[in-house]
Formats: sequence, C-alpha cells, structure tokens
Amino acid sequence: MTDCGEDDVVTDAEHARLATLDRLRLLDTPPEREFDTIVRLAQRLTGYKIALVTLVDKDRQWFKSKIGLDLQETPREFAFCAHAIAADDVLIVPDATRDDRFASNPLVTGAPNIRFYAGVPIHAETQQTASKRVPLGTLCVIDDQPRDVDPGDLDMLLELARLVETLIAARASAAEAVRFAEERERTLQALDRKHRQLRQAERMAKIGSWRLTLADNKTEWSEQTYAIHGVPPGDGKPLDSALDFYPPKARAIVTEALERTMATGEPFDVETDFTTAQGEFRRVRSMGEIEMDKGQPVALIGVFQDVTARFTMEEALRQVAHTDELTRIASRGRFNEVVDEKIKATIENEERCALLLIDLDHFKAVNDRFGHHAGDEVLRVMAARLNADYLSHCFAARLGGDEFVLLISDQAILKDLTSMLRRLLYDLQYTVSTNGVTLSVSATIGACWLGGAVKDRGQLLRNADAALYEAKRRQRGSAMISGRSELVLPGQAETVPLKLIQK
Repeated sequence: MTDCGEDDVVTDAEHARLATLDRLRLLDTPPEREFDTIVRLAQRLTGYKIALVTLVDKDRQWFKSKIGLDLQETPREFAFCAHAIAADDVLIVPDATRDDRFASNPLVTGAPNIRFYAGVPIHAETQQTASKRVPLGTLCVIDDQPRDVDPGDLDMLLELARLVETLIAARASAAEAVRFAEERERTLQALDRKHRQLRQAERMAKIGSWRLTLADNKTEWSEQTYAIHGVPPGDGKPLDSALDFYPPKARAIVTEALERTMATGEPFDVETDFTTAQGEFRRVRSMGEIEMDKGQPVALIGVFQDVTARFTMEEALRQVAHTDELTRIASRGRFNEVVDEKIKATIENEERCALLLIDLDHFKAVNDRFGHHAGDEVLRVMAARLNADYLSHCFAARLGGDEFVLLISDQAILKDLTSMLRRLLYDLQYTVSTNGVTLSVSATIGACWLGGAVKDRGQLLRNADAALYEAKRRQRGSAMISGRSELVLPGQAETVPLKLIQK
C-alpha cells in the first residue's frame, strides 16, 4: 500500500494546470490587442514601469502581453509569478533585495533590476471539471524602486485580472466556431475609448459610499455617489427618491436586498441596471451591511460602484461568442443554449416545436470553381434568407461549414410545416454566375418534430440528420420530415408569396 503524500497532490495539481494551459493554446501566440489594452491600462493606472500578463509553463515564464520590458520569457526558476502560482494568491514584494526568496535572483541583481512586484493570479476552468479553476499565470506590475502597494491599485489589478480571465474564457469558447476579427476590433475600439476616460486619479474606480438611517429612511451620499447618480452634491435623498433611479426590475432586487439585510442582519451584494438623472443607462454594484450602535441597528452602510465599463465589455464578448463571424447569425454555441431553453419551455407549455437541419448542395463546387470569396457570399445570402420576415419568430444558426439549423416554435407556421418547407426550399435556391460560368446552389433539409420519444437536443439533431441524409440520397434540393416517407419539393414560383431576388 502506497501513501499519497503532499508531493503527489502538488504533482496532480500541476499536471491539471499545465494540461489546461496547453489546451487553451495561449503560449507563443502573437500579440492580441485585448490583452495589450489591459496591460497598458494597468501601467497607466498604477504608474509602475512594467506591466505583464504572464503564463507559467513547465520550465519557463512567457509573457502574453507586456509593456516596459524587452524580454519575451524567463526561466521559471527566476519567475516571481511562479511563487504566486504556487500559492494561488496575490503576491506582493515591496523590496526584492530584502526578501530571501528573491535577493539573489538574476532579475533582481541584473536587468530589469526588479525591486517591487505585485502579481494577481489569473485562472481558467479545467476541461475535466468545469467548476475547478487553476492558475495559469498572473497579471503583474513591476518597478525598479521599492514601493508600498496602494490599496486602490491592488483593487484595480484584481478587477483587471478578472477581465483577463473573461478574455481567456471567451477566447477558448469561441476558438473553434468564431474567428471574430471584425467584432473584436469594434469591441476593442469601444473598450479603448472607455479606458482613455478612466484615468482620473481616485475617481478612476468610480466608487462612492452611502449611509441609510433606519429611523427616517434618509440617505447620506459621498461625492462620488452623487457623481454616479448624475446629480450635484447636496443633501442625501429619502430612500423612495433614491430608488427612483432604478428601473422596476432592478428596484425590486435592491428593495428585497435591503429588506432581507434589515430582517436577517446579513450583508448584501447586488448588481443591477441603473439610470442617471440624465436618463443614461449604467450598471452598478451595491454592497451594504447593518451599522450597530449599543447593540441596536441604526443604519445601513455600504459602497456603490459604477461597473458599466466591465459589464459592457463582458456583454460584447458574450455577443461575439454567440455570433457567427461570417454570416452574422447565431453560432453553434448560442444554438445549443437556445434550443435547450426552447425544448424546456415547449414541453412545459405543451406546445409544438420543430427543428430543421439544412445542408447546402453544390457548395464545394462554388468554392472550387469561383474561390472562397464566392463561397462566403453564398453563406451570407443563405443566412439572410433564413432571417426573412416570415421566419422572424424562428431561430437560425450556422453550425459550421455549409450547415445551418432553424428552430421553429411559431405555432402558426407549425400548422402547415410542409408548406413552409416548400417555400423555404424555393427561397434557398441561388445561382452564382461569373465570366459566363453558372452554378446553382440549393438546400436539402431534414426536419424533426419535438415530442414522443424525441425529448432533447441530441435526439432532435440525430433524427433531423437521418432525415437529411435520406433526402440527399433520394433527391438533392428536397426535404424530409423524420418519421415520414414522402419527399417535400420546392414550391413553384407562383405559390410562393414572398420571392427573394437572386443575384
């Protein structure tokens, strides 16, 4: 019998960490503006000379993004960040020359002459267990002079480290299905505009404080709290007036949090929508707890933060991950989310739902004959036709390549699914013509109803795929409904109410 000691645990943890780092394929990748923007922001906000996003590999420390440093990597044995990774905690070294761990380190005794270091671990979820997070590296700042870390700077590094983690998670989830160059550029431009406005000393954090006296429901606000509300500094507002800045749903959340804290004594921490006095949308975070005086609750006290910039970026990144870059319709990942929600709602409401699996015919011939730019245009046209007005209540997505999917929950359409298929087959006919050469593209469709033995996304897709395969075998440009034997053919032009003009 062999004991499992601490070294074995560490080895297993390190193995999981390195496996996650390898899976994300971040090492030795070209510079990416998202990470560079965060590093520049960290340097500007803290005033330190060097800011880095580091990744700690088996034998080296590699810099995903850097400013103020010429090196691209260092041996792991010299890396300050390796200590932060090992402890999985914030590491602050005010003066490396006075720290036995680092005093003889070549990075201290020679260039870049590190004296001050502050590093925050950045994490990612392991593939084996989604809820388990492992440290990959750090967001850190470095200076060649001894320093004491400012609490505000440390809070900002923690926030920026969370942004790095968000970027890594979005990059991983979108890597296979989305190459979001255009959307990423727009997101970065918007993010860069916001970051240029952030550097305003202590106001950069956009955090205010507040106090609510329980006897009269009167609020006391700090100057920054007034600024977030968009009103000039003055007397605090009564609670009812203060709640007017929240939309109805957000107001209910805040009210419930206040009442629960007053009833139970437990602190609250909520994030909600918010509207300034000028009618501008904001996302705010409120934290509060009870203030006691001689054993009696006398007030609620807390802090109030404008987190709009972070919220907007996260929403933009979510949108990028949910959108197919080429066709601008939903991605496969977004489809998986929507179809599962729709299946659940359909079953609960005892309604009908159908799924269409759509595969383009002769698409490879277009790519081979006219080039991928022509093939890309075909995909964009087909996506646009799946978003036609009569399909406005349906959900279209690109699964990949020349394969699309359409989820139909419109009960009016579902009354005559065959007629809808005839019309859709007609609409998805498209002709590509260049230099006297003409190729016709059509679509073959496999359809499946939700219900009976078909109760989940996997079964829907399998049945629809089987119907699609059979339709292709019998006649391309047709459709089949799972469980039926007859083919559905395109409707004639005169039977189609809305014709889409072919190029």
